[in-house]
Amino acid sequence: MTPPDAQTDEKVAAYRAEIRAVGRNERLAGFGLVLLGAILVWGATRAGGLSEIVQMAGYAALAAGWALMLAAIFLRTRYHRRRMAELDGGAQ
Repeated sequence: MTPPDAQTDEKVAAYRAEIRAVGRNERLAGFGLVLLGAILVWGATRAGGLSEIVQMAGYAALAAGWALMLAAIFLRTRYHRRRMAELDGGAQ
């Protein structure tokens, strides 16, 4: 990892792309689960006798999706702090 250098626009863009890649899989999986959960909760009214199970599965998917998205935010923040600590000479 090279330390980010805010001297040029190209370097800033490269660092933004680098930090955007951190936790990308978790964010995408979380977003997918949130969408699936919303669809399941919405579709529970049309599920007939399985409506309670479908609704609970929807809420579980929503909870898991948001948990993944929060985990991705945590990973990205931790990565950014480590990168900034490299610039400060290792002090945190």
